[in-house]
Amino acid sequence: MWCLSGLSVALAIALVPGPVEALKEGDCEVCVTFLGKFHQSLRDNGVDFNSADIEKAIIKSCKDAKGKENRFCYYIGATSDAATKMINEVSKPLSYHVPVEKICEKLKKKDSQICELRYDKQLDLTTVDLKKLKVKDLKKILEEWGESCKGCAEKSDFIRKITELMPKYAPAAAKARTDL
Repeated sequence: MWCLSGLSVALAIALVPGPVEALKEGDCEVCVTFLGKFHQSLRDNGVDFNSADIEKAIIKSCKDAKGKENRFCYYIGATSDAATKMINEVSKPLSYHVPVEKICEKLKKKDSQICELRYDKQLDLTTVDLKKLKVKDLKKILEEWGESCKGCAEKSDFIRKITELMPKYAPAAAKARTDL
């Protein structure tokens, strides 16, 4: 008899949900930022806050997303190659004007990878010494600009291409640099 009641108490404790953990500073950085910008764009464009319109708008926004934001879109199922579809976990709460932090908390419970996404640290092109960067970082700068360096074989080729394109993509950094 005591064994049965002990088992039922243990089962009840296991089934009682624990306290909901609020997001800490820096948690779900990509989720909060992307959904915050997305929510603001919905308001600015006067989109109806219904689930279907929001889903269409998310899919449209995700087509233009790059890098970590594209990975976030993949995780929620807003890309064409996504394996899962959790997009309604975003669109429905947004239609009720739930804060994006709360939406990200719920997404974290469904898929913890969503909150593990972090933006890469941005390089300060005004002060960084391009010669000291790795080729991988130089390629990343070009990729962020939507450019590539065809025919680049050596580090100096990548540096030359970046300095060539800097006035177009980072004019303030190009003016501030004196070593180029």
